[in-house]
Amino acid sequence: MFLGIVVLFIGIILIILGSVLGTEKGKVEVGFGGFIGPIPFGWASDPKMLKWIILASVVFFVGFILLFVLNRF
Repeated sequence: MFLGIVVLFIGIILIILGSVLGTEKGKVEVGFGGFIGPIPFGWASDPKMLKWIILASVVFFVGFILLFVLNRF
């Protein structure tokens, strides 16, 4: 539980730093991935980023399945 809280605070700090430091007037890309039930999905403003998001979602899905199967024994 402690590790989850630490990861949460690191994420919040990174978001704050990103908004404060900002970027120069360059291109900003956005992406999001997750699961609906067992099906991974993703959305992104760049096709290259979408491929990485879907790949990461599939890797997490396989990892969850392996953890579930290995935990049963």
